[in-house]
Amino acid sequence: MWNKALSRVFAAMLIVAGAMSAVHAAERAEPLPRFVSLRADVVNLRTGPGARYPVEWVYHRKGLPVEIIAQYDEWRRIRDWQGTEGWVHQRLVTGTRTVIVKGPQRILHAEADAASPPLAKLDPGVIAHLLECRDQWCRLETQSIRGWLTRDEIWGVYPDEVVR
Repeated sequence: MWNKALSRVFAAMLIVAGAMSAVHAAERAEPLPRFVSLRADVVNLRTGPGARYPVEWVYHRKGLPVEIIAQYDEWRRIRDWQGTEGWVHQRLVTGTRTVIVKGPQRILHAEADAASPPLAKLDPGVIAHLLECRDQWCRLETQSIRGWLTRDEIWGVYPDEVVR
């Protein structure tokens, strides 16, 4: 009886360990570099991949797009749109794609065409959800307004990346 109970517990532990291993393998299989966004309102950027490393910067902007440029165990080395780099725990980033408006104020267009009607003016630093990209245009959503900007007006998408 005791051996059967232990066997069941051990089998369950192996199943959980296998599932965790598969999750970690899937994470390692993700391409580098890649864009993600910050999951929390407060994210500590550390000088190295671990809680023992000092905090170099604190982000206070949930949804901020960042680029993962390296991985070590549960830690991700990220770069923000201003070039700041450091390490964050994997729990603090999400695969949700966002972009940030760069440069001067930008016009959000109704269609992927500069001649299409303007929908809104977006200030530099505005964060928007990335919906899709076609050629040089990307469709975004911010404050329930959906429209188009060119790739060179935003940070958070690669020049030839297809987003659907």
